[in-house]
Amino acid sequence: MLNKKNKLMLLASAGALTLAAAGVAQASTLEETRNRGAVQCGVSDGLPGFSAPDDEGEWQGLDVDVCRAVAAAVFGDAEAVRYVSLNAVERFTALQSGEVDVLSRNTTWTTTRDTTLGLNFTGVTFYDGIGFMIHTEMGIDSAKELDGAAICVQSGTTTELNVADYFRANGMEFDPIVFDTSEQTVGGYEAGRCDVLTSDTSQLAALRIQLSDPDASKILPEIISKEPLGPVVRQGDDQWFNIVKWSLFAMLNAEEMGITSDNVDEMLESDDPDIARLLGQDGNYGEGMGLSADWAYQIVKQVGNYGESFERNVGMDSPLEIERGLNALWTDGGIQYAPPIR
Repeated sequence: MLNKKNKLMLLASAGALTLAAAGVAQASTLEETRNRGAVQCGVSDGLPGFSAPDDEGEWQGLDVDVCRAVAAAVFGDAEAVRYVSLNAVERFTALQSGEVDVLSRNTTWTTTRDTTLGLNFTGVTFYDGIGFMIHTEMGIDSAKELDGAAICVQSGTTTELNVADYFRANGMEFDPIVFDTSEQTVGGYEAGRCDVLTSDTSQLAALRIQLSDPDASKILPEIISKEPLGPVVRQGDDQWFNIVKWSLFAMLNAEEMGITSDNVDEMLESDDPDIARLLGQDGNYGEGMGLSADWAYQIVKQVGNYGESFERNVGMDSPLEIERGLNALWTDGGIQYAPPIR
């Protein structure tokens, strides 16, 4: 048996090893990213408005802009990103294994994902909810009329459980038609294998514009769940967690302060202390994350603030024409809100 002194020595040694391991983990992702010269960012397998390549093969979207913001903060270059296309089943394994540094792929923040997968969500880029898209010719105006419907759904998502809960709670039945990828799911819907396509309403809006006849389908008004979508990183690396988290917060704070990619250079001369701190003109608030003082300036200059990203990718200036709603700033009736930089 161990005496009290030996027990204390063992506990102290274990604690030291734990702290040492934590120190290595905290530095590893940033160091590996810098050594590689690019952020490895996991994105969708093609979802317009969120992450999809354009006609020239350049990735665009709200989730893509998170990747670009992190790269701007780390390298001063928003283009220093390598995009890894992942389906819903692959995404968490790719992050856990280190194949990607950050997952920015319309992923819902849930208890299970946040506490059992060794992952941390860093914020919410889009407040969403699950809905239903139907063929207009069905003549249905409410999800309460979907009893007995065949519903196309993507596997590996929160949608499967939420739809089952909704139908059970409303005393209805449905026939799930399950597919592995978003492309397969919408293909099954177009081919008539199901009456209904279900997913996050933002994803339904993105998929609808890809249909051969978008006007032949409509999205029903009911939203049946809470789906806060946001970036994800591995647990155990607080430095990297902070970098990804504060990259998003910088975009939100910039919008609230009226700082845009067009006026950010002028704002460097602002007398407002909050603006001066955000843009690195008063103190170095990147130092604690291993970043330069102008990390947030680089994000806003090269990527824009949150409002700019939202509008060009999914908002009224985009083909999706999604209204800000809950994704408006807290000062404008929404719930988007970032802690202050000070």
